[in-house]
Amino acid sequence: MSWQSGQVIQVAVCGPAVCTVAESAAAREVGALLARAGAVVLCGGYGGVMDAAAEGASHEGGLVVGILSGTDRSEASSHLAATVVTGMGQARNSILVGSADAVIAVGGSWGTLSEIAIALRRGIGPVISLGGWHITDAQNRPVPGPGLAHTPQQAVRLALGR
Repeated sequence: MSWQSGQVIQVAVCGPAVCTVAESAAAREVGALLARAGAVVLCGGYGGVMDAAAEGASHEGGLVVGILSGTDRSEASSHLAATVVTGMGQARNSILVGSADAVIAVGGSWGTLSEIAIALRRGIGPVISLGGWHITDAQNRPVPGPGLAHTPQQAVRLALGR
């Protein structure tokens, strides 16, 4: 699958390092579906949702790149094809989503919320939330932001513009 200017689409899959079984299963399926579609999967490179998405994509022969917050590659998921060591802590979230054409957030944590916010603020899109953050204003009205998906298939369709 190609994206603008003949480039392969890069999709960041974000989510908590400590996740539920359901979030892990959803992330694994998202990674597999993205790989089947020919997308490069970007992630934070560690455990939880990141590892599950990497596992799903790598099992389908996809290319998975981890953008690590630390400096030790040995701590990274074993399912990555490549790692980018930043040593930047959570500031690496900006590099992760800034390198993506679309973002799928599976589940929610504070780090995941920051990735969603950075992507939306930078105009990266689409940004899709699967089983995660639903943000409302003081009157409990939804704040325009990430698209909401109810299944991994729907999240990938929305992220790829299908």
